[in-house]
Amino acid sequence: MATMDEAQNFKNGLLAAIPGLRAFAISLSGAVDKADDLVQETLVRAWDKQASFQPGTNQRAWLFTILRNEFYSQMRKRGREVSDADGALTTAMAAHPEQSGKMDMQDFRTALVQLPEDQREAIVLVGATGLSYEEAAEICGCAVGTVKSRVSRARTRLCEILGVDDSSEYGPDDVATHVLNRPLVGDAA
Repeated sequence: MATMDEAQNFKNGLLAAIPGLRAFAISLSGAVDKADDLVQETLVRAWDKQASFQPGTNQRAWLFTILRNEFYSQMRKRGREVSDADGALTTAMAAHPEQSGKMDMQDFRTALVQLPEDQREAIVLVGATGLSYEEAAEICGCAVGTVKSRVSRARTRLCEILGVDDSSEYGPDDVATHVLNRPLVGDAA
């Protein structure tokens, strides 16, 4: 336990070292505000570790060592961090969980193979490849109305197999909708 004189000497040593610590911190960080934060952190650490300081040794050198070590610790930490003040990078990295999408696709494929071949062909041509009814009819060698009918029956049957009751169950869920509707990085909000 430090005596009152040792505690007062320690405190006086801290106060006397501040200008030199500040100058050293500015030379390391290159910015006054960062230097002030670094000096403050150094003083807090020194105060917390006061018991480990050996009276009679060079307190100033001890403080400069703490400041230097703190600076390099912060630099290592910053090297692992990405600056994202406005959250744009975090938002851009948001992703819809793969598990549910994979499970939905697996369920859809299982349901799709249960359709009659002509319905499966029509819904894949119109729904998956994006062909018009006219183009699909030409490929299938049938009337446009026949393709429309096959697609309609295929959709109805897929809904039955998948247990889809309402059109709101189609398409992206809330997470995917949020990701799809967010502004791109660099876009004005």
